[in-house]
Amino acid sequence: MTVPDAVSVIAAKRDGHALTDEQIDWVVDAFTTGGVADEQMSALAMAILLRGMDRREVARWTAAMIASGERMDFTGLRRGDRSLPTVDKHSTGGVGDKITLPLAPLVASYGVAVPQLSGRGLGHTGGTLDKLESIPGWRADLTTDEMMTQLRDVGAVVCAAGAGLAPADKKLYALRDVTGTVESIPLIASSIMSKKIAEGTGALVLDVKVGTGAFMKTLDDARELAQTMVALGADSGVATVALLTAMSTPLGRTAGNALEVEESLEVLAGGGPADVVELTVTLAREMLAAAGVDVDPAEHLRNGRAMDSWRSMIYAQGGDPDAPLPTAHHTEDVLAADDGVVTRLDAMAVGVAAWRLGAGRARQGAPVQAEAGVRWHVVPGDRVRRGQPLMTLATQTPERFDAARAALADAVDIGPVPAGDSDAMSATIGGPLIIERVTVGS
Repeated sequence: MTVPDAVSVIAAKRDGHALTDEQIDWVVDAFTTGGVADEQMSALAMAILLRGMDRREVARWTAAMIASGERMDFTGLRRGDRSLPTVDKHSTGGVGDKITLPLAPLVASYGVAVPQLSGRGLGHTGGTLDKLESIPGWRADLTTDEMMTQLRDVGAVVCAAGAGLAPADKKLYALRDVTGTVESIPLIASSIMSKKIAEGTGALVLDVKVGTGAFMKTLDDARELAQTMVALGADSGVATVALLTAMSTPLGRTAGNALEVEESLEVLAGGGPADVVELTVTLAREMLAAAGVDVDPAEHLRNGRAMDSWRSMIYAQGGDPDAPLPTAHHTEDVLAADDGVVTRLDAMAVGVAAWRLGAGRARQGAPVQAEAGVRWHVVPGDRVRRGQPLMTLATQTPERFDAARAALADAVDIGPVPAGDSDAMSATIGGPLIIERVTVGS
């Protein structure tokens, strides 16, 4: 058998051919171990972006990414004499997407283990670990033994993935980010699913965002990504379901690290913005159903049990759940230019503004400000008056305000107030939050 080489693999995909199993296994392994140069893998990633991959190729690529590192195993996880089911959730990323924070402890409060290996933000999308690190003392890096102990004792853990989990993905993602190939559906699907399958969870619920603030801008692309990931999960024995959810308007009322923790605490206390509560409860219901638990998850938001799980989860990772969250020294308001009704609040613009204020990073490893971000006071359907605050910008470095304001220049549309019932008017703006449910074969 002829051993593949980088140039022939690149040329095959460039010319629209399906890569063989041998080519895929070789190129992923050789890239991970340094036998394929970054510029060669960059060329292949661009060829995949332009030419695509069929289901067999994506499945084999994902398997090769998993094989590049270690796999975790939760099958022996027990609490007393009871085996604990494990369910994870992954979001493809959006603006104001703090759902993991209330969701993990909510699901854990029903006796289901939630091993949530999360990441850091890059660009306009925030990272779960960055948000939690705004809590004094909280740490993201846990050993495998610490993670297993916390899952057994608390039920939920949100932490960084170890370096040994799908190292090919970590190396390839860094290249995709700087070569304009992040949007490739086969590469997004294999990146997400290689880590989730290697993580060893028994079931997985995917939140695939669609809209201006998401990586997938169209419903067709989001549906294709969801179907691809659900199939990958099923082929690997991980029960997987996906929800397509709207991300043209940002979630909740805040984007920024400590700001989003504060809002998550409101949800755990039984309040919070309606859209954040709706998505949290819907995803929790899917996760619990996958674990064989049939309940109304909203009950544990109302009675405080989800908050108890949160406090235990934060405390177990060195955090102080009672410590005050950091707040910005500098704030400025963005005011309404006209009277009328808000017809659009652009998620991407809000995300970029929060990033420019210091809540996000332009390159991996750069620091972020816990205090920085955007709080919006109105959502589509709300009536406003000229001069009324639409948003409040927060940062530790006030020289960032100009760049943030520039990002928000066209973020809000205000239209005339139509005649008729205002409640009916509000309901017609924006559309549903939960768009579609994707399962195997759907």
